[in-house]
Order: sequence, then C-alpha cells, then structure tokens
Amino acid sequence: MTILNVVNDNPLIDGRQSPRAMMVRKGAQILLHDMKHAVLPELVLPNGRRADLITVSDKGEIWIVEIKTSIEDFRIDRKWPEYRTYCDRLIFATHRDVPLEIFPEDCGLMVSDGYGAHLLRDASQHKLAPATRKALMLDFSRTAAHRLMMAEWSTGKSFDDIET
Repeated sequence: MTILNVVNDNPLIDGRQSPRAMMVRKGAQILLHDMKHAVLPELVLPNGRRADLITVSDKGEIWIVEIKTSIEDFRIDRKWPEYRTYCDRLIFATHRDVPLEIFPEDCGLMVSDGYGAHLLRDASQHKLAPATRKALMLDFSRTAAHRLMMAEWSTGKSFDDIET
C-alpha cells in the first residue's frame, strides 16, 4: 500500500498516523537526516509488516525506527520483534510523556519533540544477511523513487509550466 494520497494538501501524508505520531516522526526524521541517513517512512517489509521509518546510513547500515506514543501503544503492538530480521539496528522513537523504562534495553531509544530528537541509547547491532540487505536496498530505492515521482505528478504542473 502506498502512503501517497494525492487528494490531501500534502501527498506524502496518508492520514493513518495520529498527530502525536507525526510529531515524533518529524523529530526523528530531522535527527536521522542530521546523522546522514536516508529516511523513508512507512515501508512494507517482506513479511508484510510496515516499518514506521526505515533508514540507510552513509555506511549502508539499515535501521528501523518504531514509533510509540504511549504505554498502551507499546503494550498492544507486539510485532516489533519481527523487524529485527530486516535491520542492522532497531530503535524506538517516542516523546517525553512516555516512560522510557518500558522500552527494551537492547533496542535503541530516541526522544522527539517534533523539532528534532535526541538519541538516548544506541541499538545493539544485528548484521543483516547479504541477500536480505540487497532485497531491502532494492525495495527502499524503488519505493523512494516511486514516491518522488508520485509527489511530482501530484503538483499538477507540466514541464511547460516550469520556468528555466
């Protein structure tokens, strides 16, 4: 399922996430961008699960960031251990109103305020198998290119409308 919605003012937001989750996401994206990661939200993994954020570092490491906005959100959603198969590092992102002790010690942890985030704890590393890495990199690249094209098309402008 694509996250693009060409009916909204912003075609890159699909409306499934709460405002609080979008706030955490934005701050995490800012931090990850500053860390020289390419960041892609809402990527469907080969097992059918959807990663909130998946990133590729400048060294080729793949990280998955799972956003949790409440204790209940963390308690109900037990699918996050399945993400380990598809990343070198697994990180939780949250905000200041969620108690940090609920998150597993072997996962990374960042706190976001929507304007940035702070990485409080590094994640333990679980190196991906080469075939899995290749498949994820292809999917990441193709999905990002498709979304970029759809965002471009959603502007409604043709090349005739562009001044040179």
